Amino acid sequence: MSHTVDAVVVREKDAPASIEKIVIPDPGPGEVVVDVLTCGVCQTDQHYQQGEVGDNFPYLLGHEATGRVAELGEGVTSVSVGDKVILNWRAVCGECRACKKGQLKYCFNTHNAQQKMTLEDGTELEAALGIGAFTEKTLVAAGQCTVIDDVSDEANAAVGLLGCGVMAGIGAAINTGEVARGESVAVIGCGGVGTAAIAGAKLAGATTIIGVDIDPRKLEKAQELGATHTVNSKESDPIEAIRELTGGFGADLVIDAVARPETYRQAFYARDLAGRVVLVGVPDPSLTLELPMIDVFGRGGSLKSSWYGDCLPSKDFPMLVQHYVQGNLDLDAFVTERIALGGVQDAFDTMNRGDVLRSVVEFNA
Repeated sequence: MSHTVDAVVVREKDAPASIEKIVIPDPGPGEVVVDVLTCGVCQTDQHYQQGEVGDNFPYLLGHEATGRVAELGEGVTSVSVGDKVILNWRAVCGECRACKKGQLKYCFNTHNAQQKMTLEDGTELEAALGIGAFTEKTLVAAGQCTVIDDVSDEANAAVGLLGCGVMAGIGAAINTGEVARGESVAVIGCGGVGTAAIAGAKLAGATTIIGVDIDPRKLEKAQELGATHTVNSKESDPIEAIRELTGGFGADLVIDAVARPETYRQAFYARDLAGRVVLVGVPDPSLTLELPMIDVFGRGGSLKSSWYGDCLPSKDFPMLVQHYVQGNLDLDAFVTERIALGGVQDAFDTMNRGDVLRSVVEFNA
């Protein structure tokens, strides 16, 4: 039977996020109903609220989540009722051109639930990133569930952040940037994603890790999570500072977690010859970038974008959870505050002030 539960919904562009009653249908073929345990407050959710992702309102927000599988639809064998899972938005199809080339991390047709969750009056909801987890229960495709039964309930808030922002940052360093032991890495922008990139660089064995930001609080957190050096770009030229910290050459890898033309240019010129640039921040669609073509040619190396940290959840989530369990990756440090479902709108404001890495909604286990 269907379920009526509380959820965070945005009905129209720039409207406040509000608690609404929504209806979760019985799972259909290939679908599961999940009891949500935790869900992080991500910038992407606010982008939905502001109409920057689309205009298919009303939106059911939330996507960085852990939960327990509560109900199975027909044909589901990959998870069982009672499994603890991290939800993901890359449930690979296995059929698209990327999958057929063996590049599952670029799947162009990822699975979501076919049915829609609705408001009580029957209005269909668009779930953020195909998940919609600021709710007591949600409906997803079975492939959006990655089992993590080997972590305690106390760890749910931390490991759930692998569902989006932390995975994006770590993956930008390890998967897209391909950090090698002993290399130098600079990260421009030390919010949640950038700080995760720093943690990823440390995990991969980089020996010089430089965090760049204009906020001393963020630079302090970057040091806690692995930065060997920090640069306040309000006080000094980050390009020159990064070069000075890398023997005058520039870093092997520079990650732009801000995604503005000025920060991308900094990343481009702060890398060594034949070095790599990775863009992991999501740019405003109105922004444009200009670079001299002779510099693009003459500096060599590679310029890459990182989508979801180029991750494959079925592989990367369990691996990173094990690093967390073994003490190699401090995911707890990303959880700044734990809040109730009604605190999401205030959490957006807290995030915009730069006061948190992540606020996390916790439900009753």
